Amino acid sequence: MACAYLREEMNCSICLNTYTDPVLLRCGHNFCRDCIDRALDTQEGSGVYSCPECRKRFQQRPALMRNIALRKIMDSFLLFPPTKKEPGIFCTYCVDSPVPAVISCLHCEASLCDKHLRVHSKSPEHVFTDPSTSLVDRKCSVHRKILEYYCTEDAACICVYCSVGEHRGHRVERLDEACEKKKKKLRNVLQKLITKREETEERVQSLEEHWRKALEKASGEEERVTALFIDLRRLLDDLEKRVLSEISRQEKESLSLSALIHQLEIKKDELSRKMRHIEELCNMTNPLTVLQEQDTGDLCDPEEGGGDEDTGGHNTHDVDDLDVTVISDTFRTLCDIISGIRSRIYVERPVDILLDVNTAASSIRLSDDLKTATWRREKLNGPQTAERFQDYPQVMSNQRFFFGRHYWDVEISSSRLWSVGMCYPSIDRRGDQSGIGDNNKSWILRRRSRNKYSVRHDRKEIQIPYNISSDRFRIYLDYEAGQLSFYELCDPIRHLHTFTTTFTGPLHAALWVREGSIKILGGGRNC
Repeated sequence: MACAYLREEMNCSICLNTYTDPVLLRCGHNFCRDCIDRALDTQEGSGVYSCPECRKRFQQRPALMRNIALRKIMDSFLLFPPTKKEPGIFCTYCVDSPVPAVISCLHCEASLCDKHLRVHSKSPEHVFTDPSTSLVDRKCSVHRKILEYYCTEDAACICVYCSVGEHRGHRVERLDEACEKKKKKLRNVLQKLITKREETEERVQSLEEHWRKALEKASGEEERVTALFIDLRRLLDDLEKRVLSEISRQEKESLSLSALIHQLEIKKDELSRKMRHIEELCNMTNPLTVLQEQDTGDLCDPEEGGGDEDTGGHNTHDVDDLDVTVISDTFRTLCDIISGIRSRIYVERPVDILLDVNTAASSIRLSDDLKTATWRREKLNGPQTAERFQDYPQVMSNQRFFFGRHYWDVEISSSRLWSVGMCYPSIDRRGDQSGIGDNNKSWILRRRSRNKYSVRHDRKEIQIPYNISSDRFRIYLDYEAGQLSFYELCDPIRHLHTFTTTFTGPLHAALWVREGSIKILGGGRNC
């Protein structure tokens, strides 16, 4: 009953079969990885995820943590399944009533109870074994004799007649001795497999821990960036209202200027009329007509009047032009806001650069934390995919850099031949053009012999004129400025070389190493 209950508890609640690669949700329930992945995929459109068993809701797609303990239990369960009891074997000679057998005789091909065992022949040709129903299988199909030997050349179980017949001259061992030798080999193989599986589980656990940290970091970054852009939108809205308010105020003043222009136009017309009338009087020859003109009093001297009172007290200098200074100041404020936001986004901090195992050449072995690349003379077995470097001991990073300023540090161990730098992901993965520095898609600092260092791009090499003693170096990228610089991490830090170009796509960190290893120590980024 307990065994049946335990077996039921080892079934996935989705597929109702025994767990395959069990994973754990934060609510504590276990599922097959493929089963829960499919279940979460179906919930993708709703924006809310839930556990298929307890219905606990998650705002984001929950991370799947591998259940190592349950996996080990499942492996043991599958390796040593509950044994099925062989159906009862009864004495061959107790025909009146079935009596359980305690032993079987291979010579007689019969099973015996205690009573018949006491009277059974004890001669050597009678070989006893545990009670079994497959006694015929323990005899030679040709000579009908007990299989007592094992031919190592033909890998066959044989009887005594076979050993002097068709297997004459072959290396022959007793059956139990051959069985023990094979069991010993199988135990060695099993131990190696157990060790390899434990190493694989440790690496998987390490990678899952990195994945979990990456998810947590991504979640935190998402919240931080969302808050930053909310602040940015608020600041931009306030700035927009301020500029539009200023423009509206100046627009009202421009309407006042329009009314003043209209009044001055009327005054100008009146002055023109008076000027024409005066010109007509001046052109008359009859003095009586000129002297008898009745409205001459209205023809005042232009210099005696026509001041500000004629325009309602308005002065043309009271209305300024559109004040573009406010708008300029606003745009300067906008630039300050953008700079502030960028500084908050690109605040200097360590960058977790990880190497991409899918691009690593077969002679490159990566550490469990994916930060160290080590050269191995013996090549690792692995799929030769299109992403993997084929002809050079190289590897690229997972991360892409396509804006901003970044740096990362490396430490060289026991290697006289190495290269570090950056490359485009479109770099060739096989052939003469696939080496970093040997094409127009990569830029590197390298060491090719004792104390001989150089930088290289598109097969053009520049020697470094300094004596370098440190094993630590810094790679610095200013993407917008199109600069890639290399530094020796000594005291004080020393600049080695800067490439200047125009980057046209995302860049990846790249390593080339032979006879040693390169470790990524960390890095940073700023605005």
